Amino acid sequence: MTHTDTPLVVAGRTLNSRLIIGTGKYQSYAQNAEALVASGAEMITVALRRVNLSDPTQERLVDHIDPSQYIFLPNTAGCFTGEDAVRTLRLAREAGGWDLVKLEVLSDPKHLYPDMEETLRATDMLVKDGFDVMVYCSDDPVYAKKLEAAGACAIMPLGAPIGSGLGVQNPVNIRLIIEEADVPVIVDAGVGTASDAAVAMELGCDGVLMNTAIAEAQDPIGMARAMKHAVIAGREAYLAGRMAKKRYADPSSPLAGLI
Repeated sequence: MTHTDTPLVVAGRTLNSRLIIGTGKYQSYAQNAEALVASGAEMITVALRRVNLSDPTQERLVDHIDPSQYIFLPNTAGCFTGEDAVRTLRLAREAGGWDLVKLEVLSDPKHLYPDMEETLRATDMLVKDGFDVMVYCSDDPVYAKKLEAAGACAIMPLGAPIGSGLGVQNPVNIRLIIEEADVPVIVDAGVGTASDAAVAMELGCDGVLMNTAIAEAQDPIGMARAMKHAVIAGREAYLAGRMAKKRYADPSSPLAGLI
């Protein structure tokens, strides 16, 4: 039996690639653009506080990555209050007309886990203000449902702390979030290498967002290409359905009738 897949749809926007990459930590905008092409991603998240989008006197991201060719996803990296996040995204809408946004409201700078109370409050404010909000959150199934009820168009639980490269640390909770969600679930943060991306997709995630795993690889372009294939392979494995785990060996060839 062949399983046919459908594209990823977020707030009415159709994506053939289930990989989303970021714009931080690259050696240059040119390298970032080359990695984007290699990754096959169609959406790129942009930290408004760290990337030049509008000052024509300085090198700009948009000089290398065309907003008409890719979906720009403004994010609120570096925001620690709901008001700060809302203000940042309102500026993004004024600057580029973007209403599909990624919300993250952080708590402690050491671990960069989201402040879920503030995140939920900011989600409510942004949805009421007309934004389509993809929300970075902890791997908490209870809060994930609250965010969805508040109007989030995608739930983005962390696999591990931002930039850690530790991979998916709590597959049980990620799986619970997927089973309960009626919007796309995209693992965001913690991916370190291709196998981590494949694991996330094999759990049934709709996509994976990563930045450091590509930008800080020894060969970012090669890693971007590897992540492209890992996401595709993980998705296909999920659709195919893995074999059951067994306690003992089960020979591939029958033992009866041996000569």
